[in-house]
Amino acid sequence: MSTPVNTPANTPASSVVIAAHDEAGRIGGTLRALLADARPAEFEVVVVANGCTDETASVARSVPGVTVLELETASKPAALNAGDAVATRFPRLYLDADVLLSTSDARAVLAQVGTPGDGRPAALAAAPRRVLDTTGRPLLVRAYYAINGRLPAFRGALFGRGAIAVSAQGRRRFDVFPQVVADDLYLDSLFLPGEKREVLASRAVVATPRRTRDLLRRLGRVRAGNAMLRTTGQNVAPSRRGSWLATVVLRRPWLLPAGACYAALSVLAELSARRPATRNGWGRDESSRWAGP
Repeated sequence: MSTPVNTPANTPASSVVIAAHDEAGRIGGTLRALLADARPAEFEVVVVANGCTDETASVARSVPGVTVLELETASKPAALNAGDAVATRFPRLYLDADVLLSTSDARAVLAQVGTPGDGRPAALAAAPRRVLDTTGRPLLVRAYYAINGRLPAFRGALFGRGAIAVSAQGRRRFDVFPQVVADDLYLDSLFLPGEKREVLASRAVVATPRRTRDLLRRLGRVRAGNAMLRTTGQNVAPSRRGSWLATVVLRRPWLLPAGACYAALSVLAELSARRPATRNGWGRDESSRWAGP
């Protein structure tokens, strides 16, 4: 699905903002997937390399048509705000530097906050269907995502994909990105169910951790970030800790072994999230940033 272009042929139809911290191993693949079939100047792409100690900025600059900004401090909110200050077009897509979204999938998501073309009114925010890449991962990681990938909390939501599109009206819901870890959950909290849309025809490929310890590191960060955001008074989706059992495993008894792994890893992640170092730092998973598929 293509987004109709009402601007001159040499003017970007939409903007894509990518915050990138030490993503030299992934940013090239992300940009190539996004721009593979793009029309000339279809996407105004702004990559904000923040606090990088690798070649993220130079790799991004090697892709024609990409604008690259560099910030000294590693901060995703600061990077998103810097990218927003430079981007000029709507609809606007916020894309994680390690998420693969093809040209056609980006168009499909952006169309839903532009001119859907399916008889429905435009949404204020939209996100693709998430596809979890567990290729070559260890058993515990695959078991965890066998459950996580089926959780109902992700249906119709914006978080967990690393790709969120907003219309100009949707962007007016907030001033700047706040200093929170869970930026996708924050965006999700700004829109009512009827204002946001999961685009099932579009897919974002999300790289999962390549090692169990990196999975625990990621889960601790996510849980700490989500808990912090819930203390701000935002209309954040509630945590449903038992949904994995009631809505996933009990309906699919063959997933019971995976469910046991999921429960154990979740408990360990919860303990990690309570540590000051996790609450105050990013603690991101580095293994999914390795170069390769």
